[in-house]
Amino acid sequence: MHVDLYERIWMWGAGGIVILFLGTIGVATVSQGRLPPSHVETIDPQSVFADERFAERGVTIHPDGSAEVIMIAMMFNFLPNEIRVPANVPVTFRLTSPDVVHGFQIVGTNGNTMVVPGYVSQFTITFDTPGEYLITCNEYCGLGHHNMSATLIVEEGA
Repeated sequence: MHVDLYERIWMWGAGGIVILFLGTIGVATVSQGRLPPSHVETIDPQSVFADERFAERGVTIHPDGSAEVIMIAMMFNFLPNEIRVPANVPVTFRLTSPDVVHGFQIVGTNGNTMVVPGYVSQFTITFDTPGEYLITCNEYCGLGHHNMSATLIVEEGA
Protein backbone atom coordinates (compact mmCIF):
# COMPACT_ATOMS: atom_id res chain seq x y z
CA MET A 1 0.00 0.00 0.00
CA HIS A 2 1.42 3.37 -1.01
CA VAL A 3 0.91 6.56 1.08
CA ASP A 4 1.89 9.82 -0.54
CA LEU A 5 4.30 12.15 1.22
CA TYR A 6 1.61 14.83 1.45
CA GLU A 7 -0.73 12.42 3.31
CA ARG A 8 2.08 11.31 5.65
CA ILE A 9 2.77 14.93 6.61
CA TRP A 10 -0.91 15.47 7.49
CA MET A 11 -1.08 12.20 9.50
CA TRP A 12 2.05 13.07 11.50
CA GLY A 13 0.76 16.62 12.02
CA ALA A 14 -2.60 15.36 13.32
CA GLY A 15 -0.83 12.86 15.60
CA GLY A 16 1.41 15.65 16.92
CA ILE A 17 -1.61 17.83 17.72
CA VAL A 18 -3.28 14.96 19.62
CA ILE A 19 -0.09 14.39 21.65
CA LEU A 20 0.18 18.14 22.33
CA PHE A 21 -3.44 18.29 23.59
CA LEU A 22 -3.02 15.23 25.82
CA GLY A 23 0.24 16.63 27.21
CA THR A 24 -1.40 19.98 27.98
CA ILE A 25 -4.28 18.25 29.80
CA GLY A 26 -1.82 16.11 31.77
CA VAL A 27 0.29 19.09 32.86
CA ALA A 28 -2.82 21.09 33.84
CA THR A 29 -4.20 18.14 35.83
CA VAL A 30 -1.00 17.66 37.79
CA SER A 31 -0.12 21.30 38.35
CA GLN A 32 -3.53 22.95 38.78
CA GLY A 33 -6.00 20.24 39.70
CA ARG A 34 -4.75 19.35 43.17
CA LEU A 35 -6.47 22.06 45.20
CA PRO A 36 -9.88 23.71 45.03
CA PRO A 37 -10.15 27.38 44.10
CA SER A 38 -10.25 30.01 46.86
CA HIS A 39 -7.53 30.81 49.33
CA VAL A 40 -7.15 27.09 50.23
CA GLU A 41 -7.56 27.00 53.99
CA THR A 42 -8.15 23.51 55.38
CA ILE A 43 -10.14 22.32 58.38
CA ASP A 44 -10.86 18.91 59.92
CA PRO A 45 -14.52 18.23 59.03
CA GLN A 46 -14.99 16.10 62.15
CA SER A 47 -14.04 18.95 64.46
CA VAL A 48 -15.77 21.90 62.75
CA PHE A 49 -17.83 22.78 65.83
CA ALA A 50 -14.78 22.58 68.13
CA ASP A 51 -12.53 24.63 65.83
CA GLU A 52 -12.02 28.15 67.19
CA ARG A 53 -12.46 29.65 63.68
CA PHE A 54 -16.09 28.44 63.62
CA ALA A 55 -16.90 28.34 67.35
CA GLU A 56 -18.75 31.66 67.19
CA ARG A 57 -20.91 31.84 64.11
CA GLY A 58 -22.58 35.00 62.91
CA VAL A 59 -21.61 38.53 61.92
CA THR A 60 -18.59 40.49 63.19
CA ILE A 61 -18.19 44.17 62.31
CA HIS A 62 -14.52 45.18 62.10
CA PRO A 63 -13.17 48.64 63.11
CA ASP A 64 -12.73 49.58 59.43
CA GLY A 65 -16.49 49.06 58.90
CA SER A 66 -16.21 45.81 56.96
CA ALA A 67 -18.16 42.77 58.08
CA GLU A 68 -17.26 39.09 58.40
CA VAL A 69 -19.85 36.32 58.38
CA ILE A 70 -18.92 32.90 59.80
CA MET A 71 -21.30 30.11 58.75
CA ILE A 72 -21.55 26.33 58.69
CA ALA A 73 -23.47 24.52 55.96
CA MET A 74 -24.79 21.15 57.08
CA MET A 75 -27.59 18.80 56.17
CA PHE A 76 -30.11 20.50 55.67
CA ASN A 77 -29.56 24.02 57.01
CA PHE A 78 -27.16 26.89 57.39
CA LEU A 79 -25.93 27.99 60.82
CA PRO A 80 -26.88 30.73 61.55
CA ASN A 81 -30.11 30.74 59.58
CA GLU A 82 -30.58 34.53 59.57
CA ILE A 83 -27.80 37.04 58.99
CA ARG A 84 -27.91 40.84 59.22
CA VAL A 85 -25.17 42.86 57.52
CA PRO A 86 -24.75 46.57 56.71
CA ALA A 87 -25.15 47.90 53.17
CA ASN A 88 -22.33 49.48 51.18
CA VAL A 89 -19.46 47.79 53.05
CA PRO A 90 -17.40 44.74 52.08
CA VAL A 91 -18.83 41.57 53.61
CA THR A 92 -16.56 38.51 53.77
CA PHE A 93 -18.29 35.15 54.04
CA ARG A 94 -16.33 32.24 55.56
CA LEU A 95 -18.01 28.85 55.30
CA THR A 96 -17.29 25.20 55.85
CA SER A 97 -19.18 21.92 56.08
CA PRO A 98 -18.86 18.97 58.47
CA ASP A 99 -20.72 16.48 56.27
CA VAL A 100 -21.12 16.71 52.47
CA VAL A 101 -20.56 19.17 49.63
CA HIS A 102 -23.04 22.06 49.74
CA GLY A 103 -23.58 25.13 47.63
CA PHE A 104 -23.97 28.68 48.91
CA GLN A 105 -25.77 31.09 46.61
CA ILE A 106 -27.12 34.51 47.53
CA VAL A 107 -30.00 34.76 45.07
CA GLY A 108 -29.98 37.89 42.93
CA THR A 109 -26.26 38.59 43.47
CA ASN A 110 -22.97 37.15 42.28
CA GLY A 111 -22.30 35.70 45.76
CA ASN A 112 -21.82 32.00 45.09
CA THR A 113 -19.41 29.30 46.25
CA MET A 114 -19.10 25.59 46.90
CA VAL A 115 -18.76 24.52 50.53
CA VAL A 116 -16.55 21.43 50.63
CA PRO A 117 -15.83 19.39 53.78
CA GLY A 118 -12.20 19.83 54.79
CA TYR A 119 -11.90 23.32 53.32
CA VAL A 120 -12.88 26.85 54.30
CA SER A 121 -14.60 28.69 51.46
CA GLN A 122 -14.27 32.46 51.48
CA PHE A 123 -15.46 35.29 49.28
CA THR A 124 -16.16 39.00 49.71
CA ILE A 125 -19.11 40.94 48.32
CA THR A 126 -20.57 44.42 48.82
CA PHE A 127 -24.35 44.84 48.91
CA ASP A 128 -25.45 48.17 47.44
CA THR A 129 -29.17 47.56 47.84
CA PRO A 130 -30.67 47.06 51.32
CA GLY A 131 -33.28 44.33 51.56
CA GLU A 132 -33.86 40.67 52.21
CA TYR A 133 -31.96 38.08 50.18
CA LEU A 134 -32.53 34.36 49.96
CA ILE A 135 -29.54 32.06 50.47
CA THR A 136 -29.91 28.63 48.91
CA CYS A 137 -27.87 25.47 48.61
CA ASN A 138 -27.24 24.91 44.91
CA GLU A 139 -25.42 21.57 45.23
CA TYR A 140 -27.58 18.50 45.78
CA CYS A 141 -26.81 17.38 49.34
CA GLY A 142 -29.47 14.78 50.09
CA LEU A 143 -33.20 14.23 50.45
CA GLY A 144 -33.83 17.47 52.37
CA HIS A 145 -31.82 19.61 49.93
CA HIS A 146 -34.88 21.50 48.70
CA ASN A 147 -35.48 22.84 52.22
CA MET A 148 -31.93 24.13 52.73
CA SER A 149 -32.06 27.92 52.80
CA ALA A 150 -31.27 30.93 54.96
CA THR A 151 -32.07 34.65 54.99
CA LEU A 152 -29.65 37.52 54.53
CA ILE A 153 -30.92 40.93 55.62
CA VAL A 154 -28.93 43.89 54.32
CA GLU A 155 -29.63 46.94 56.49
CA GLU A 156 -29.11 50.57 55.56
CA GLY A 157 -26.67 52.40 57.86
CA ALA A 158 -26.32 49.51 60.29
